[in-house]
Amino acid sequence: MNMWTRSELKERGKAALHRNYWIVVLATLVVTALTGGTGNAAGNGSLQEGSNIAAGNGDAASNLIQTLFSFFGIAGDMIYKNLIGPMYNGMYVSFILILIITAFSVGLLFKIFVGNLFEVGGCRFYEENSEHKTRIALIVDGFLNGAYLRNVATIFCRDLYTVLWTLCLIIPGIVKSYEYKMIPYILAENPRISRKRAFEISKNMMDGEKWNAFVLDLSFIGWNLLSTITFGIVGVLYVNPYVNTTWAEFYKVMRENALETGNATREELIGLRKEADI
Repeated sequence: MNMWTRSELKERGKAALHRNYWIVVLATLVVTALTGGTGNAAGNGSLQEGSNIAAGNGDAASNLIQTLFSFFGIAGDMIYKNLIGPMYNGMYVSFILILIITAFSVGLLFKIFVGNLFEVGGCRFYEENSEHKTRIALIVDGFLNGAYLRNVATIFCRDLYTVLWTLCLIIPGIVKSYEYKMIPYILAENPRISRKRAFEISKNMMDGEKWNAFVLDLSFIGWNLLSTITFGIVGVLYVNPYVNTTWAEFYKVMRENALETGNATREELIGLRKEADI
């Protein structure tokens, strides 16, 4: 099996970022905006925000409204704090709840049928960019790979299972989120793979690696703090692209290990993607 270290993966991630800097920055900005801040660069922030809301002050209705908006990450949090929060008043709670539930439903449908496919396309972009300069157009690959509904269903199930495990307790949800972490990368390589097999391969890839992956995320804390004190500027221009290129390198190592151990075949991963490109 291929051994790896955080420093090696991050060096490779930096190299991939600098090889195609402005295209990677633009691709990350678009994907992050359209996925509601989910994915490797910003997904952990949503979990932290949810924890803060659960522990915060205020009445139940206000907390519910803020929780609904936090689902959409940075954008939803900004809308709540700057628009909904200031106009909130118990007298208007029914109207606001109806408005929020409607907006939430529309946003949820957008995430399921549009945003999640940009996550898959983003993974395809980062995988390709790891090897050579590539086109930003790959971020829409999730819509053009001939398996749109299959990909929608698989990513939806990943999110649903993660939420259900999180409802049990926070820790199982975090563990499962790492178990499922390779799913969008697998779909990016082979969009026609079955949902069951994508989950199986991701689980096998992350077996014994979940803690290491968690520590890899933690290693970016300093960069995330720098992004916070610069109002997100450093995040947009460097941190988020850097995190995503590093995770693409992590996936490549897990892919090679899966192939070597027989947990996945070349036809299930690399082979079908290359065939589809011809």
